[in-house]
Amino acid sequence: MESGKAKRQNGDNTGAIQDYDKAIQLYPDFTDAYNNRGLAKSHSGDILGAIQDYDKAIQLNPDCSEAYNNRGRANKRTGNITVAMQDYNKAIQLNPEFAIAYINRANLKADEGDNTGAIQDYDKAIQLNPDDVNAYYNRGITKYEMGDNAGACLDWSKAGELGFVQAFDLIKTYCNE
Repeated sequence: MESGKAKRQNGDNTGAIQDYDKAIQLYPDFTDAYNNRGLAKSHSGDILGAIQDYDKAIQLNPDCSEAYNNRGRANKRTGNITVAMQDYNKAIQLNPEFAIAYINRANLKADEGDNTGAIQDYDKAIQLNPDDVNAYYNRGITKYEMGDNAGACLDWSKAGELGFVQAFDLIKTYCNE
């Protein structure tokens, strides 16, 4: 299982899938193997295969918030926005401390024009994990789109301080007017 995770993190999705296949053969009820194989499939472009794996992980463990979150991301990629939102909501319901699920739901809300809802979710993600650069960066973009330039610049500055150097490009472009 750890071998598959290491391979996936190093970009060897094919090798990771093979390792998870072996784990599933040995332990067919191992929820994490399906969830992680889904991640590897998603990263290799097999979104529908990933969704099938997330479905199986959820079938085996209906309380697996990670599988709901990951399935939400996959459904968003297929354009199934309603189901993606339902998955993020379920992930958060199961684990109200799941900062990444709030960020993913916020990104979806922002994409769908619900900037106020997105800001609320980014705020919650930052409350849960004050060092998450993605929450600051994306909240900054959403604030900018809402006309809150000062708030956007502060968020991008924080993202940059936390190591997301691309945020400084936005500051140079939009904050030094």
